[in-house]
Amino acid sequence: MSEVKHHQIVIIGGGAGGIAVAASLLKRRPKLDIVIVEPRDEHFYQPGWTMVGAGVFNAPVTRRTMASVMPDGVSWIRQSATSFDPDNNAVMLEDGTAVEYTLLIVAPGIKLDWAQIKGLEETLGHNGVTSNYRYDLAPYTYELVSGLKEGRAIFTQPPMPIKCAGAPQKAMYLSCDVWRSAGVLPNIDVEFCNAGGVLFGVEAYVPVLMEYVDRYGIKLKLGSRLVAVDGPNQSATFETAEGTVTRQFDMLHVVPPQVAPDFIRESPLANAAGFVDVDDLTLRHNRYANIFALGDAGGMPNAKTAAAVRKQAPIVAVNALAVLDGAGPVSDYDGYGSCPLTVERGKVVLAEFGYGGKLLPSFPKWLIDGTRPRRLAWLLKTEVLPWVYWNGMLKGREWLVSPVRNHEA
Repeated sequence: MSEVKHHQIVIIGGGAGGIAVAASLLKRRPKLDIVIVEPRDEHFYQPGWTMVGAGVFNAPVTRRTMASVMPDGVSWIRQSATSFDPDNNAVMLEDGTAVEYTLLIVAPGIKLDWAQIKGLEETLGHNGVTSNYRYDLAPYTYELVSGLKEGRAIFTQPPMPIKCAGAPQKAMYLSCDVWRSAGVLPNIDVEFCNAGGVLFGVEAYVPVLMEYVDRYGIKLKLGSRLVAVDGPNQSATFETAEGTVTRQFDMLHVVPPQVAPDFIRESPLANAAGFVDVDDLTLRHNRYANIFALGDAGGMPNAKTAAAVRKQAPIVAVNALAVLDGAGPVSDYDGYGSCPLTVERGKVVLAEFGYGGKLLPSFPKWLIDGTRPRRLAWLLKTEVLPWVYWNGMLKGREWLVSPVRNHEA
């Protein structure tokens, strides 16, 4: 018979969501019995990879050991979770052992499904094919960008959902700014092939983004979904409303399709789309009252960003503790997410919004107008937010995101 371990709180995932919620829980109750199930030994600040791809950051500044970010007082199981038995409050691990819980928090992130695009995996990092969605590839993006003097550069975006929906454009705008500064932009045919039907999902930010599309001479190809890549021949195939189209390229920046992790999608926790079926406001599971989720694996219709996780973690913490105490959730999540759109080196459009595209700015308009490119927003992106991530969010410091009690326990 396999071994069974029991913990008060089990957290699946040691990424931004798992570490942040653990820290927020321990900030409130230092003696909680918490275990994090996470097989990886490295932790990444993924929002920094856009800057690596533009030559602004060096890749190593976005990486730390997992041990260094684990909150004091947390137990760490260095394995993968493989399945859930929510009726018996248990999680199965890859070695066959079971971990039982009083309360479960699910935050394993999202799966990058490179294999959905035929021929992509074998050519990544070669033949001018790159992606800022991988730590090891972001430096190759900058190598390609800084070396390209003429030809065609294609930037792709798959169907939603994806994490950081602005990231495909960020890579494109920063690349264009490098080429503009080098005086070669007129020699480069830049295309944005977006599987969706709009440039950006929140209408208030589209006008300023279109200004940059026009400034850089970018050709928008909406409704174009990348389905195949032939690296050696530098050709990319797209499905469009008019049929299949194949384009030659000199540089191809690919954002992979993204889906729920297999062990989530195939579990009793999943909704119809495969993500964890939670209430959009309380982040508690719709069928299992002692299960919560946050981050990219959650089934909420918010933008999947690190900023969203930063807002969600304290809310899950207070709601989980209320449930542990025999009450109901006390705080609601408003769908907040932030996408600092790096439209040129030195300027950012600080998009902040919640459910339904409602604008949720953190700063007064006179300080940072989020619908316009601002130097101060660039400093926030490059200097402030990385520091806040490592020293605030992962440490249980809830600056500007302290949960508001919407309900009585």
